[in-house]
Amino acid sequence: MRNHIAKQQGRPGGEYRAVVIGVSAGGLNALRTILPSLSADFPAPVFIVQHISPDSDDFLSRILAPYSVLTIKEAEEKEKSTAGTIYFAPANYHLLVEEDFTLSLSVEERVNYARPAIDLLFETAAVAYGKHLVGIVLTGANHDGSQGLKKIKQAGGMAIVQDPQTAESPSMPAAAIKACAVDQILPLDDIGPYLNTLFTGRHG
Repeated sequence: MRNHIAKQQGRPGGEYRAVVIGVSAGGLNALRTILPSLSADFPAPVFIVQHISPDSDDFLSRILAPYSVLTIKEAEEKEKSTAGTIYFAPANYHLLVEEDFTLSLSVEERVNYARPAIDLLFETAAVAYGKHLVGIVLTGANHDGSQGLKKIKQAGGMAIVQDPQTAESPSMPAAAIKACAVDQILPLDDIGPYLNTLFTGRHG
């Protein structure tokens, strides 16, 4: 499989203003790899949907906080997103990004059998950020995120997918690759450094 589908095509890092990440089975290990790589001056918010049990607490943000120099927290209703903060969708709530970049939590029906659903986060963030958004699909056992990543591409944003060969569960990244012409297929270890390069101009 090709590691790189396309180059940046000359886009400056400052053009991107937010990152959305979708992950399911195998997600904890994947996030433990990516989040510590993000630099202390990372100039954008990061929004994450990890498929979790409806009765889970905020264990993801608590477990992952020691691994990152950035602030990691659960998203709150009507919270204004800020650069350098990593937001997780709370259990049993869809996480949405409004056009004024505030966050909303929804208990609407499950999408792809999931709440939170990756597709809803990606689709709403694509409307809010347009070409300034980077979407990332990581390991997972279903196809959630593939249609949302397609919407990000249609809005002019960048699509990154974890190389399925490096995923604990390859179904979700494989579905995303099939759904749209992604910009980058990257091994897990390369995603964090690539984001640093894209947003700060520095590797690592």
